[in-house]
Amino acid sequence: MDTHEGTTGEWSAAAKIFLALSIVGALNWGLIGFFNFNLVTAIFGVSPLGGASTASRIVYAVVGLAGLAALFVTPWGTRRLGRGVHFHRGARANP
Repeated sequence: MDTHEGTTGEWSAAAKIFLALSIVGALNWGLIGFFNFNLVTAIFGVSPLGGASTASRIVYAVVGLAGLAALFVTPWGTRRLGRGVHFHRGARANP
């Protein structure tokens, strides 16, 4: 994989945060899939009506938004946006 010229090889703080939250979400889904255990619900509980608590829903929303934001600030998400190492497919030169 090639990197674009002029990058320092470091990720922005936003990219690191979004990626960390995305990993947390992926780990939670792994726990649900393998062990039928939802860590977010275990920490924040359920509502009296049996659904996700408000705190759980906020966590889910933040992790979901972080996953979407990661598309724009991580190297594999896009070649031009964000401040990190940007990879591109193929060996063609960039204008």
